[in-house]
Amino acid sequence: MKKRVLSMLLTATVCMGIMTGCGGEDVASSTTSTDAKEENVTTEEQTASVATIRLVNGKIEIDEPLKALVAKYKEETGQEIVVESLGGGVDIQGTIKGYYQAGNMPDMFVIGGQGDYKNWDGLCADLGDCAFAKDTDMGFKDAAGTVVGFPYAVEGYGITYNADVLEAAGVDPTTLTSYSGYQKAFETLEAKKDELGLSAVCSVAAESGQMYWSTGNHLFGYYLSGGLERGDTTYYDMLMNGEIDKERMTQFGKFIDLLYQYSDEQTLISGTYDDQLALWAQGKTAFITQGNWLDSSLADYNVTFDCGIAPLAFTEEEMSGVLADCPSWWCVYKDSQNAEACKAFLDWLATSETGRTGLVTECGMVSPYSSCSITPTLPLSTSLSGFIATGDTYAWDWVNMPEGIAMNYTGYVFEAYAKEEIDLDGFVSMLESQIQSCIEETK
Repeated sequence: MKKRVLSMLLTATVCMGIMTGCGGEDVASSTTSTDAKEENVTTEEQTASVATIRLVNGKIEIDEPLKALVAKYKEETGQEIVVESLGGGVDIQGTIKGYYQAGNMPDMFVIGGQGDYKNWDGLCADLGDCAFAKDTDMGFKDAAGTVVGFPYAVEGYGITYNADVLEAAGVDPTTLTSYSGYQKAFETLEAKKDELGLSAVCSVAAESGQMYWSTGNHLFGYYLSGGLERGDTTYYDMLMNGEIDKERMTQFGKFIDLLYQYSDEQTLISGTYDDQLALWAQGKTAFITQGNWLDSSLADYNVTFDCGIAPLAFTEEEMSGVLADCPSWWCVYKDSQNAEACKAFLDWLATSETGRTGLVTECGMVSPYSSCSITPTLPLSTSLSGFIATGDTYAWDWVNMPEGIAMNYTGYVFEAYAKEEIDLDGFVSMLESQIQSCIEETK
């Protein structure tokens, strides 16, 4: 098994080496704890002490609070943990594949779903005997039903809004549950743009080299599961057969066009994640197409306005929920000399008061653990918790799409649509052809 997976990884690494990033923003950046002085730390440096655990984290926005949390763990246990956070457009899975190829595999690493896990099938430690696995049904499981991934958060997204701006304009966020509801709200805000101090109604970024993960994964995720009961994988199953529902995709494309019409043009065409965030966080737009992970950045921009999350309701029919699920999982490399120490750390995160507080309060997460009574204090996670409490959530079916589909196939369709290089019919037909190509080439 290991030889087969290694052969696959070697091939994939060569192919992925010329591509930019998975699951992050535009400009490549990788940060580690202060113990690691460079982004790419040599094998000798990383393995100098067997007692030091190395964790590759895929959420760059929690880099600082996560490092503060592992520092607390060291104070309590003496266990050293080096955090290497990958983001900013870095191809996370390609980077980890490169580590494997070089014999520089981290003790713990991130996967984003079934598409990523296929790279590591047979290489992840069994976590089923860990205390955390008994306290959640969100652990990532392999084909045999064995827990191999640690869930550290529930995340949700749709369209995040500036509640103060909406109130000043007389727009009720509870009306944002259909295409017509958004169309009316956008028209109202556009008419009052100057008095509200807005440069645009929406902050959307669609440049595919930098923002494919936002368009081709997150926005596209609503086409796959928006409005569906959990477990209803109708449109995901079609996608995996290289098919789309043209009527639903046309509705989706019409809504994307509505977003684009009311977006800041420069940010839409060439903006980075930071550009998109800054525009909204500075009060220059009413909406941004991101989720509760923005919580960790609000203080950086001195955000004082109230904010919340609304559904990306692209249908004429009522869509009252948001997409909420585990964004990714941490796996333990089964050949790590520190595997048992890794399990102890994961249990500490999930079951100790310090670990839970760090994940929920400091990292701004919503806990996936049933026995955790700590509630979020930051506004977007609080907003998300309301949807979770009422059961108004849809599954993240997009995380199970083939690895690289957004980066290599569908992301640039959103960019071409933003640049008006294709119309609605072209958006639908090009997405269909790109999906077909991806499925054929990944069989």
